[in-house]
Amino acid sequence: MAINTDKNSYTIIFAIAMVVVVGSLLAFTASSLKDKIAANKRTEKQQNILFAMGVTDTEDPSEFVPAEEAEELFNKYVGEDKYIITGSTAQKTEEAFNIEVKKENDKLKQDTNYQRKMPLFIGKKDGEEFYIVPMRGNGLWDAIWGYVSLDKEFKTVKGAFFDHKGETPGLGANIKEAYFRDDFIGESILDASGNYKGITVKKGNADPKNVDKTDNEVDAMAGATITGDGVTAMVKKGIKMYQPYFATLKK
Repeated sequence: MAINTDKNSYTIIFAIAMVVVVGSLLAFTASSLKDKIAANKRTEKQQNILFAMGVTDTEDPSEFVPAEEAEELFNKYVGEDKYIITGSTAQKTEEAFNIEVKKENDKLKQDTNYQRKMPLFIGKKDGEEFYIVPMRGNGLWDAIWGYVSLDKEFKTVKGAFFDHKGETPGLGANIKEAYFRDDFIGESILDASGNYKGITVKKGNADPKNVDKTDNEVDAMAGATITGDGVTAMVKKGIKMYQPYFATLKK
């Protein structure tokens, strides 16, 4: 018996069957790749943290450490120095690595009384300590995020890494570029009186070569004012949340 493919019922049944088949294939693929995806995210996070503290590819200092070396190098330079900060209290725990800033932000939005958990990583390289702060904010089109490392005086930026989900190529997407992120290196987050001020991405900054590291400013990216403002807000708020804890370490 021939099937009448001209009937509407055939079209509907065929469409439903295709949805079921494709959906099943996608679910199977996602399930089978779940562990690999998780491992890749872990490696990328380790690479980003290492980059923020200046551990890069020795052949090209502007590149990340190779993925296959990330775990070993992360254990070497950061090791067990992972903390969950709540206010001015720190808990040393391996679980700090699994804390996601986005999820913590979402929990706080849902419950204003929620005690946010803030991950902190302390790296050691060439006799120096690096306090690496994860952060997340909003750009022009979507989320932006990054890691900023501070010196042991909690005054000077030692390194930075920024990334985005959907900023405009050639404009806001340039937060990933070396010429932008490197401007943060050496910049003070404190004002002349020693009070926390953060860093502003400023359009029309009178210091385009970023010679003055005490003005709490870096030069903005051309044509990306809103993304730059997003980085400013992210960095200022991101580091400020850790100030109560940093204050206890200065005593």
